[in-house]
Amino acid sequence: MIDKHDVVGAVFGQTEGLLGEDLDLRELQRTGRIGRIQIAIRSSGGKSTGEIVIPVSLNKTATAILAAALETVDRVGPCAAKVILEKLEDIRGAKRRKVVSRAISILKGWEEDISPGTDEIRTAVTRGSKVPVSKFGPDKLPAGSDVAKSKEIIIVEGRADVINLIKCGIINTVAVEGTHVPKSIADLTKKRGKKVIAFLDGDRGGDLIFRELMQVAKIDYIARAPQGKEVEDLTRREVTKALQTQIPAAQALALVKGRRTSPRKQKRVEKKPIRSKREPKRTTRAPKRIERRAPPARRPSRREPITVDEAYIEKIGEIKEAFKAILFDKNKKVLVECGVAELAKTLEAQETVPAIVFDGVITQRLVDIASKKKTEILIGAAVADIESKSDSMKIFTFDDLGQ
Repeated sequence: MIDKHDVVGAVFGQTEGLLGEDLDLRELQRTGRIGRIQIAIRSSGGKSTGEIVIPVSLNKTATAILAAALETVDRVGPCAAKVILEKLEDIRGAKRRKVVSRAISILKGWEEDISPGTDEIRTAVTRGSKVPVSKFGPDKLPAGSDVAKSKEIIIVEGRADVINLIKCGIINTVAVEGTHVPKSIADLTKKRGKKVIAFLDGDRGGDLIFRELMQVAKIDYIARAPQGKEVEDLTRREVTKALQTQIPAAQALALVKGRRTSPRKQKRVEKKPIRSKREPKRTTRAPKRIERRAPPARRPSRREPITVDEAYIEKIGEIKEAFKAILFDKNKKVLVECGVAELAKTLEAQETVPAIVFDGVITQRLVDIASKKKTEILIGAAVADIESKSDSMKIFTFDDLGQ
């Protein structure tokens, strides 16, 4: 038969000096790093059993050492004893789990439609909660739970787009995850009775994915994010507006092709009538201003094909609309061929690449990598804003070369 004070004396007495001053129980209790020791004793049949609970505010290593030290206690009062560690529990972890559980229940009980103009608040609050994203097809593509059985399918570019649409209550969506459209997506769009909407970013990447979708899948309508924005960043109101203003796919394809082939011609046509119909006294000055705005250096760039080797121009026809890239060696022979998505990684693996032809957008990042590889000719489907490049590098688009 033993009492609580016997256990307390054994715990403090038999661990004293065992672990040094830093982990001495009395010192830890004096500095507040361990709390009040709780002891429960039960006696029956001439034996006593019980539990010792010690709240601590130490790191994991110190806590483990202290627990091991308590197991060395082998006597309580006049009796032989044995102490066994049953469990270590992180009180803060338990509280965090309780907070998370309660927060989820609050969100579930929240009213679905709240006052207008609070989309940003809704997004900020729900961003921390886990969105149930399903997997579709053998490629395990990110998708909403209703994509397989719904009569209307919304195709987006990536996982983040799917998550944003699910947060907006749209669960019949699936992502292509890159510029290469998986076969499972193409097969899904061709099922009878399916209405297919491609909801794409408002940038050049959206144009490229749209062109590929039109080649391999059956697309009925196209919805686009506002110019320069991505679907994943849209608010609920912007998503609704974009889907409401969807247009037939054939009409959207014509618009995309028009943007690729005619922007420069339109600018020249707009300037001439405005200049020529001004006051007669200014007609002598107008041509000079036009010449300064469109210096002679630009016109030769339109005729640049005569300065670019035919070996490069011939490959444009092979990769155009195929999202491929070709790297050439110093002898104008094909060094390696890859997809546009792998171009940067493939380029970094080479020592020198004198010329590159690819069906994609020439960006500043690509120019920087190509400069390190001593690239002299860089030909792409389009070019973004380039802030800097080496003087030895020449950049052309397919349009510049008449392709």
